Amino acid sequence: MLLDHKGEERWSARDLQQLMGYDRWDRFVTVIEKAQQAITASGLDPLDHFRRAARLITGGRWGKQSVADYRLTRFGAYHVALAGDGRRPEVAAAKTYFAVRTREAEAIQQPTADVATPEGVLALAERYVEAARELVSTKQALAVAAPKAGKWDAFCDSDGLIDMGCAAKALTNVTGGLGRTKFMELLRREDIRFLQIQNRRLPYETHVKAGRAEVKLVQTGYQWVEQTFFTPKGLDWLTSKLKAEARPAA
Repeated sequence: MLLDHKGEERWSARDLQQLMGYDRWDRFVTVIEKAQQAITASGLDPLDHFRRAARLITGGRWGKQSVADYRLTRFGAYHVALAGDGRRPEVAAAKTYFAVRTREAEAIQQPTADVATPEGVLALAERYVEAARELVSTKQALAVAAPKAGKWDAFCDSDGLIDMGCAAKALTNVTGGLGRTKFMELLRREDIRFLQIQNRRLPYETHVKAGRAEVKLVQTGYQWVEQTFFTPKGLDWLTSKLKAEARPAA
């Protein structure tokens, strides 16, 4: 969090990305766009709360490179938190944090009660009770709004995807404890045809288009290689195909 020339809070979207557990900027930009749409739908101008900016990071040919960023007001940052994936504990923590900070700011703007009089003490007490009730209500609303835990959540990474090793563990009841390599061989079986025969690490395009798989670049030693990940939908599909049962998440 930074302060602008007026002393008002400004949050870096890049900082929020890390705080909310997103490891890829392109995925986090989608969250920012959802937050902007929500602000627009409420009749406000998102440009008042999202300012494009640039940020220098380590990397690139000269050791530094400029990347896109946003400077957000607290209100904008709060909406980004609300638009995040509620399955992530970091996102849930961010939602609660900004709810509390917003309520604190509202309380500060109210006239100070005169605690030298019984009326002032009563007014102050009523404010505390009101704030406490609002915070309890906010936490309850967030709990209801948060997606319920799915059966594959224990095997998902921070992007909500499942690599081959974790998928093999998730289906250990049917795979008999096959390791990653054996499991991938299983997926190339004629009656499954999930991984290509010609490119043994990648799924057939039909599975990507159907939302059953994603391909990401993963660093292996000094190289970056394409690697297939199941989506929860894809693992549901495979479970049905194998007539398998998911291993209970421990």
